[in-house]
Amino acid sequence: MAERFLVLTVIGDDRPGLVGDLAATIAGHQGNWLESAMSRLAGKFAGIVKVGIGADRAAALQSALGNLPGLAVRSEVSEEGGAPGRRRLRMSLVGHDRIGIVREVSMALARHGVNVEELSTRTESAPMSAEVLFHAQAELTADPAVDVRSLVAELERISNDLMVDIALDEAHR
Repeated sequence: MAERFLVLTVIGDDRPGLVGDLAATIAGHQGNWLESAMSRLAGKFAGIVKVGIGADRAAALQSALGNLPGLAVRSEVSEEGGAPGRRRLRMSLVGHDRIGIVREVSMALARHGVNVEELSTRTESAPMSAEVLFHAQAELTADPAVDVRSLVAELERISNDLMVDIALDEAHR
C-alpha cells in the first residue's frame, strides 16, 4: 500500500478539545500525525499538520476532516521531495517594527535564491523604551554557493536599526 502525505491547514474559533477532535479524526482513519505547527492568534486557532496515510484511505480522511464542526480544514496532497544539496541556514532578525518589514526581508531573501522553510515572528516592547520591536526567526535553505555576507549586508541595508544574524548549518538536505 502506497503512503501519501497530506498537508492540512486548519482554522477555527479556539476552544478546549479542538486539537483532540482533529487528532481523533486523523487516527480514526489510520492517519499518522507526523509534524505540526499550531498557534492561537487573535482568538482563532490556526495550524498546519503533515499526515502520512495510505493512498486508499486519503479521500475518506479528507472528507471526514471537512465535516469537523467549528473547523475549516483544507488538505493538499504533497509530493514529498525536497531539492537535494541545499544548504541550511538559520536567521535571527530584530529591528523596529514597521509596515512592510516582512515584505522587504522576504524579497531580499528571494533575490539571493533563499527559500523560507519556517518563519516565526512576534512583536514586543523594547526593554528600555516604549518602541515596538519586530523579531523573526527563520529556517532557510539555499544553494551551497549563496553569498551569505552579501545577503546579510542587503538585509542590514533595509533599515539602520535592523540586526541580522545568520548561522550556517553545513549539513546538506
